[in-house]
Amino acid sequence: MRIDKFLKISRLIKRRSVAKEVADKGRIQINGKLAKSSSTVNIGDIVKIQFGNHTIELKVNELQESTKKVDAQEMYEIVSDERKI
Repeated sequence: MRIDKFLKISRLIKRRSVAKEVADKGRIQINGKLAKSSSTVNIGDIVKIQFGNHTIELKVNELQESTKKVDAQEMYEIVSDERKI
């Protein structure tokens, strides 16, 4: 599954166009490598996302084509959540 689609379906980022923009600016890494919006994410991958001074690192648990809001958080597990001051 494409990283921009995963971020939208898992509701980490609200819109796919915003997820694409974040990825293309070099703010997303998959397993330590910079990811473009078309990069593929698989179960077990570690994804690191930078939102300004906020960095989230998560592990992909499952991939779904669509999901309900209550099931979206089951798609990933947060490994670390850091805020720089």
